Amino acid sequence: MTLDKLPIGKEAVITKVGGEGVLRCRLLDMGIIPKTTVKAVKVAPLGDPVELLIRGYSLTIRMADAAKIEVEVID
Repeated sequence: MTLDKLPIGKEAVITKVGGEGVLRCRLLDMGIIPKTTVKAVKVAPLGDPVELLIRGYSLTIRMADAAKIEVEVID
């Protein structure tokens, strides 16, 4: 599944970071790297962007960018 489909309140482990060039480097620089745990906290009222809890801090990214990140839900 991709990060944009992760239900609010659920945790997942990042398995793959997609994208190309500058976008991929930016995501990796923000700490979105494989084997990292991420939790979906909330979505903006109009559905974009999404707030994530990753590595102890809140990060807000666009849904289009979240769609490029593959995750595996933790049960």
